[in-house]
Amino acid sequence: MSTMKIASWNVNSLKVRLPHLTQWLADAKPDVVALQETKLEDAKFPLDELAAAGYHAVYAGQKTYNGVAILARDLPQDVVSEVPGLDDPQQRRILAATVGGVRVVDLYVVNGKEVGDEKYTYKLDWLAKVRAFLAEELRRHPRLVVLGDFNICPDDRDVYDPVAWGEAILCSPAERAGLQAITALGLHDSFRLFEQAAGHFSWWDYRQAAFRRNMGLRIDLILISDALKSQARAAAIDRTPRQWERPSDHTPVTLELDI
Repeated sequence: MSTMKIASWNVNSLKVRLPHLTQWLADAKPDVVALQETKLEDAKFPLDELAAAGYHAVYAGQKTYNGVAILARDLPQDVVSEVPGLDDPQQRRILAATVGGVRVVDLYVVNGKEVGDEKYTYKLDWLAKVRAFLAEELRRHPRLVVLGDFNICPDDRDVYDPVAWGEAILCSPAERAGLQAITALGLHDSFRLFEQAAGHFSWWDYRQAAFRRNMGLRIDLILISDALKSQARAAAIDRTPRQWERPSDHTPVTLELDI
């Protein structure tokens, strides 16, 4: 039996964060990495640099905003980047591929701006469409991992100040219900298989010394199917890259599976 290390990281501009990414790949040695907010047109994706680091890459990008990618030591198979109802070319937010017998779906979930905004309504509709897509993916691929920047705190443990945030964007009941509808398909928040305490975050604002004060949110998730739950060996949040110069406001989250 071997171990597959899977990670997710919102890099908040791959062009800016490429040195961080290649350093982290060398240090952490993941087998599969899902990226979000690459903010790069496909023609400018750094294939050569990532190949030199030992990774194949598939990607769906656009200029300035959004963009997703999956990096893997083994060549990704059965790649899907366009999903009916979700394949808006102006919003590259979803990518799926099979790596080492595991189906990987990378999501960059809509932010929603604020509760009541039209972008919030769009977010809830998008989540419902993603759920339908994932239901079919799960039917076809029982060994399923769904990961990425969900832009939703699963519960109050995942917010540094639940009272201050209340029912604001990223924490509202409707957003959490949308996430719960996805996990109800038979998916599990892998981090919570190992750690139940509050205070573990994956995103910190650049302002107010938020990282130093640990004023964060846990919005980067790795969900795994029933078929993989018993194979989960460890899950973690790697805070180290958030301490580097000019970091992303997110840090990598990881999962180790016995395969």
